[in-house]
Amino acid sequence: MRPRLSGNLWHNQDFSRLWFAETISSFGNQFSVFALPVLAILSFDATPFDIGLIGALAILPYPLLGLFVGVWVDRIRKRRVMVLCNLGRMATLASIPVASVLGLLTLTQLFVVALIVGIFSVCFDTCYQSILPILVERKDLIEGNQKLQITASGASVAGPALAGFIYHLIGGALTCAVDAFGYLTASVALFNMNKEEPKKVRVEGSPPPHFFNEMREGIHVTFGNPILRSIAAATATNNLGSSMIAPVLTIFALRYLHYSTVELGFLGTIGAFGFVLGALSSSRVTARLGTGRGLAVSISLGATAILYPLAMYGFPFVLPATVAFIIGLSSPIYNITQVSLRQAITPDRLQGRMNATIRVIIMGAVPVGSFAGGILGVTIGVTDTMYLGGAIAGFAVLWIVSGPLLGLKHPDPAIEEIRP
Repeated sequence: MRPRLSGNLWHNQDFSRLWFAETISSFGNQFSVFALPVLAILSFDATPFDIGLIGALAILPYPLLGLFVGVWVDRIRKRRVMVLCNLGRMATLASIPVASVLGLLTLTQLFVVALIVGIFSVCFDTCYQSILPILVERKDLIEGNQKLQITASGASVAGPALAGFIYHLIGGALTCAVDAFGYLTASVALFNMNKEEPKKVRVEGSPPPHFFNEMREGIHVTFGNPILRSIAAATATNNLGSSMIAPVLTIFALRYLHYSTVELGFLGTIGAFGFVLGALSSSRVTARLGTGRGLAVSISLGATAILYPLAMYGFPFVLPATVAFIIGLSSPIYNITQVSLRQAITPDRLQGRMNATIRVIIMGAVPVGSFAGGILGVTIGVTDTMYLGGAIAGFAVLWIVSGPLLGLKHPDPAIEEIRP
């Protein structure tokens, strides 16, 4: 299967700037994602609950603020918000090396940094998914999402291994500075985008804007459509299971399998290689299997996480690396397809609210899973928590096979737009 990199967007300058900005920030993000939990474990002897709390705080703003952000994003110029959010994330992460140099860094600061970065991220991500249909034609959405996933995942191939090596050389605090620099570079690229976003024009005689009425409209659009409803439920279930594993997986690797930080970084890189292959192959896989079957097959592979604990009994690196590769392979196939389908069937004026509503659901499962994984890691043990999380992630496929998605052939932009 030879991936296809051709398309209509190579000469779209605004898309290219978005593409470049996301690649740079995604590359840098690998450093802080790696460094924060490892720094907490190695410098502050963090427990599974502490690692779960870091993961939960990073995602908690999505369910708490998502609906409000969705209405706000549909009212404003998205590019400006994206620039400000990147600058905010840059400053927040830069506080870690500053505090470390001054001898003031604490575990509590890592919690606060995770939360503040999460607040900026929920605003940025809602704008990011909502601006793409403005920059490109509906027929080019799959191509745009595929290119964004390919280059972001390409950065993630080098990111974890390099982060592990850099951590080994200069420590976790300075490793976070790499991510801060990435956000600064991305802000410059986004600032130079030229396309004017359409202003929201009020039709004469229509009622004045009402914040909560607009919020209800976004909720109604999402829950009233069976395709969007099934996507939200399946993704939330998968996120719940995988986020239960996340707090204990790093501890499992460092304390049970005795990985070095370099080995832990290479494990992430192998998963990222699978991610790249999945991103490159997503359009071909979807074309061959159909949209519904492609979604079902790709999300069901999350259940392979149940195999992680078996590494204690043999193949301590090969087995986790194989699981990471399979999960990495399946994730972009599922995400590119479902995001493109959501964008294609939703009118531009509702993109922010639709994306925000779905993100409240699917990201809301993450802090729940992180808290649960941290608590279960202490109470029932690290390995049993991974077994349970892998099983829950696998159950997500039931939402696909039992709803209208399984029979869907193509994420066709010609599908009738959702009506509020």
